[in-house]
Amino acid sequence: MSAEYATFGLAPAMRAGGVLAGGDYQVHREFVDFIVNGRPLLFQLADLDAVSPLASDIPPAIFTTHVRRLLLEAEAPLRDGRYVIYGCPECEGLECGAVTAVIERTRGSAAGNDGADEDDGADGADGADGADDGDYVWRDFAWQTSEQADLELNGYHGIGPFRFRGGEYRAELGRLLNGVAPGAGRRVLLIGARVALNAKLAAALRTIGIGAEIAADAAGVPAEELRTYGAVAFGREVPAGTRDAVRASFDTAGVDVAFVDGLAPIVPLLVAQIEYALDCSPLAQRRLTRLAVAGDSVVTEITSTCRVRLTVYRVDRLYRTRVHEVLDEVLEPGEHRVALPDRARYVVARTPDSVLVASASS
Repeated sequence: MSAEYATFGLAPAMRAGGVLAGGDYQVHREFVDFIVNGRPLLFQLADLDAVSPLASDIPPAIFTTHVRRLLLEAEAPLRDGRYVIYGCPECEGLECGAVTAVIERTRGSAAGNDGADEDDGADGADGADGADDGDYVWRDFAWQTSEQADLELNGYHGIGPFRFRGGEYRAELGRLLNGVAPGAGRRVLLIGARVALNAKLAAALRTIGIGAEIAADAAGVPAEELRTYGAVAFGREVPAGTRDAVRASFDTAGVDVAFVDGLAPIVPLLVAQIEYALDCSPLAQRRLTRLAVAGDSVVTEITSTCRVRLTVYRVDRLYRTRVHEVLDEVLEPGEHRVALPDRARYVVARTPDSVLVASASS
């Protein structure tokens, strides 16, 4: 039986990393997500912390292989013509679990073509150059932890099948083969006088996969190097004149970067601010859409079911960082209000794909 046509697109996405309560680290990953019928496919899988194979931090040759697999120009990595759609963000190993699906090539239109979904071959040899009007179908989605998928036990029975028009599908993935890929600007320039704090912050960023360099300013830095940065983070003590000079250096070089004003000398908080600044995913395609402090409560809003963590920070009179995790639950879509502990100053909200920071009034 034919599937109705679905729209296919790609968009930059992020798996939020960070320094978690208790000192644990979570790896920051940037990847290309699949947009099906205008919505990230990942969001339709509810509470799933995963990334697509099209990640920014894998070697170009492997990235290209993943794209060609989706185009059926390379052999399927799993049995029965199954392809990895989303995998573990930490190791990408199948033993950690992955969302897989059968991808096949068909001919003709979906309308009036029942029973005509003949597969042109999983290896994509027939028409791999896109010369015909063949469509692509993603079907039989499943959660897979071994070489053999058990559709009855672990199938996503409410997801798909999705039938994509061949031209649209090939054009979107073809852009990735032409050099339009994620990963540019994943470095951060740290400007500040507090050497010890910047060193700790740089180490934390590098640990989760974000490059970081420390400098007093940006004077004399070649434009080619400035283009490698996605954000500039200023310490609170940096004078206005230095900030203006740094901004002017990037403007002169024609580099559009995000500028972050550090809220407090708290490394996990600063990491969260920088991660938000580096997030280039479209606002309309983020799960975490709002975070605000209202009196003695924090209000957060999400667009799909997912795990939400709320952590509050403050600096005590002896300049020690105090951390309190107030929420770590899977929440339904909508607005949620959570009580804050006394003297909470800063709140960080995290979902698998997003991070937001809010500051309580003094």
